[in-house]
Amino acid sequence: MKNERIKNQYRINEQIRAKEVRIVNEGGSSVMPTRQALDMARSQGVDLVEISPNAQPPVCRIIDYSKFLYQQKKHAKEMKAKQVKVEVKEIRFGPQTDEHDYNFKLKHAKEFLDAGNKVRAYVFFRGRSILFKEQGEVLLLRFANDLEEYGKVEQMPALEGKKMFLYIAPKKAGAVKKSQQKMDRERRESEMQNAEAETETANTDNGLFANAKNGEDVLKKLQAE
Repeated sequence: MKNERIKNQYRINEQIRAKEVRIVNEGGSSVMPTRQALDMARSQGVDLVEISPNAQPPVCRIIDYSKFLYQQKKHAKEMKAKQVKVEVKEIRFGPQTDEHDYNFKLKHAKEFLDAGNKVRAYVFFRGRSILFKEQGEVLLLRFANDLEEYGKVEQMPALEGKKMFLYIAPKKAGAVKKSQQKMDRERRESEMQNAEAETETANTDNGLFANAKNGEDVLKKLQAE
């Protein structure tokens, strides 16, 4: 059935009703009366195939119709193979996510975006933790800022029921990669920040305030820019 649809998609030979057509080949293109084009096709033992009926005049090729259909089928198969299926990967946080868990999930998010997948990060508020929705928003904003080299925000943090969602899409393929020197510098800075955050978390009753502080730093940075 599919092959029949492809076969009936094109007009050939006497089915072509235009008075003149544009013939395209490896050497270029030329406009000529349809009758002349038909005679050329017959003299070569092949067909006159209309490939662009809406052009003025219609565009045709002089080619064996069976070979033409094979080329079209092969091209469609190659295009389908090149299509990349984008998946949406979820990253879940709690409003009191500690620094170690945050960095673990940040690492996974970078891997997802590098692989061409989207990331849907969300903070789940259980019971009375909904009172800390501002801290959840700060956490997601920090998350988006830490991933700016890997993806772009499609939707800013938004509360839906007991969950606050953030959507991040991968950056286009071919984006300029960071230099090794820059990556090394950022890695050292990240290690220093992590050490400071762990020390701060150890001196705090829970990880909520560490997340809030880091998020406030991000907000100040964004406001300064």
